[in-house]
Amino acid sequence: MSGPSDEGTGVRLPVVSPHLVIAIDGPAGSGKSSVSKAVASRLGLAYLDTGAMYRAVTWAVLDAGIDPDDAAAVAYLIDGADSPALESGTDPANPTIMVNGTDVAGPIRGDEVTGAVSAVSAVPVLREHLVQLQRRYASDSAAGIVVEGRDIGSVVLPDADLKVFLTADPSVRAQRRAAETQATEQSHVSATEEALRARDAKDSSRAVSPLTRADGAVELDTTDLTFEEVVDAVVRLAQEAK
Repeated sequence: MSGPSDEGTGVRLPVVSPHLVIAIDGPAGSGKSSVSKAVASRLGLAYLDTGAMYRAVTWAVLDAGIDPDDAAAVAYLIDGADSPALESGTDPANPTIMVNGTDVAGPIRGDEVTGAVSAVSAVPVLREHLVQLQRRYASDSAAGIVVEGRDIGSVVLPDADLKVFLTADPSVRAQRRAAETQATEQSHVSATEEALRARDAKDSSRAVSPLTRADGAVELDTTDLTFEEVVDAVVRLAQEAK
């Protein structure tokens, strides 16, 4: 898999410390992506969405006609000559994700990828590949970076300057997800909540890099907080980190 490329990040506020590394973890729908992008913009840092990387590989697996539940076939694709080359843009104002030069930012959010990503993400060889790539992005960021996912503080960047674990009640996470898609029907919200609970169970019980709050991470329950309150809280923690 290919490594990071230099990307312009625009004009931002000065960073609070040279090469500040912030790890933000949490379950699906906890607000990791929107909060991480806002924090990165506020502090003048790069931003990396590791979940998008796993989704991008899942898209490549499906595009190749591979059963996402066939761990051996997924591993063969990752280790083989046709291993998908990933490239993530780290500008929080315009994050991008490419597979073999193809923009997959839209397709990776579709139902097919969403339904398959947990199975693909559990393949050990894939996690090994992506953890190394994610660490390279973090070390290559000039000023610092906000990295978000499900195992950043526990596995990818255990020595991050700040580790945050975002969480929220599943019903609230479901309502937020439904609002993103402008689906207000109660049946849709209920189905989304059920899917989130199932995803939580899969991610928390997998053998490799399960979803968990890392040692030293600050747990932030966003259930009763506004978006700006969450961003402000993480920024304050960052300012205190060094």
